[in-house]
Amino acid sequence: MNTVDKNTDPLPFVAPCIVLPLSAPWRWLKLGFKDASRAPLVSFGSGAVMSGLIMAVTVLAWQYGSVWIMFSLLCGFVFIAPIACVGTYAISAQLERGMKVSFKRTLRACFKQYISTELVFALVLLVIFLVWARASSMASIFLPNSAEHNFDNMVTYLSILALVAVLFLSITFAASVFSLPMIMHRDVDAITAVVTSVNAVMRNKLVMLLWGWLIAAGLFIGMATLGVALVFFLPAVGHAVWHGYLETIDASQFPRHQVGITATARPPHER
Repeated sequence: MNTVDKNTDPLPFVAPCIVLPLSAPWRWLKLGFKDASRAPLVSFGSGAVMSGLIMAVTVLAWQYGSVWIMFSLLCGFVFIAPIACVGTYAISAQLERGMKVSFKRTLRACFKQYISTELVFALVLLVIFLVWARASSMASIFLPNSAEHNFDNMVTYLSILALVAVLFLSITFAASVFSLPMIMHRDVDAITAVVTSVNAVMRNKLVMLLWGWLIAAGLFIGMATLGVALVFFLPAVGHAVWHGYLETIDASQFPRHQVGITATARPPHER
């Protein structure tokens, strides 16, 4: 008969967070570029792959229409992005522990050690994406409300679609910005990580709004340079998110992973 240790404290529902200064995103970005420059082969190599995929899908969407946009959001945004992000977090975690950055160790973190929790997280994103798609289709069904495609009708239609997109992008951003780093850092389930991320975002609205706009501006510049700037920007953002998570979230009450990069504590000067 199994017994429960009554002296074991239950894990909290959400990890506590701090209130950040408005300058925090700039500091994260600086640390992100520093990490990328310390492991240029792995970081910028992954950036080149991600940039190539983004530009390829953009060209296909431009030539063949919205079907490719939907396909790219479903495959990239929901399934590929979490794995790619964990890779950059793994690089930063190795650097701060004084490890030599290993491509094999990084891939193991992406596809073996955390894959089950990543898939649950991907399921959460998939649900958000499907609701988003349904909301957009409903707007397309009821708007414009007349057969005349004049300027006023199109402005109303496009404005509604934009508001829907902003709403669901905000939900996705809040749910994911700190959850994936927490999944890699500590042995937590996906729901706890998502709730922790949303809580931290809600307590730091202006800071996270600035961080979201910085990411959007970097993506815009990267697309304007035909993906060249994305090679450097994407991995730097991934590293920056890792540093932002460590600064914002106190996950010390949750257990460490038994194996993997984060099973080893960071040096005292890195904490």
